Amino acid sequence: MDNEQNTQPGTQNAAPKALIVQSTKNAGLAAGLALFFGPLGMLYSTIKGAVVMLIVNLIVGLFTVGIGLIITFPIGAFWAYKAAVKYNENLLSGAQQG
Repeated sequence: MDNEQNTQPGTQNAAPKALIVQSTKNAGLAAGLALFFGPLGMLYSTIKGAVVMLIVNLIVGLFTVGIGLIITFPIGAFWAYKAAVKYNENLLSGAQQG
C-alpha cells in the first residue's frame, strides 16, 4: 500500500518523471553583449565560439593594431546571435519530444 501513486491500470511501479526547467537565451542580448564586449560577451551564448573568437581577435588585433576588431566584433555578434537561436530551437524541440 506504500506505492499507491500510480492507480491507473497498466502502470505498475512507474517511477515519477523528473522535471528539468531551463530558460531560453535572449538572442538580441547575446548579440549586444558580443558586440560591446567581444568574446567575453559571447560567453552568454557559446563558450566554444567565445574561445575561438578570443584567439581570432588576439591575432587580428596584434597584426592590425586593433583596427581589424571593427570587423571581428560584428562577426562575433552574429555568431552569438545564431548560437542563441540554435540553443533555443534545440531546447524547445527537446521539450516538445518529451
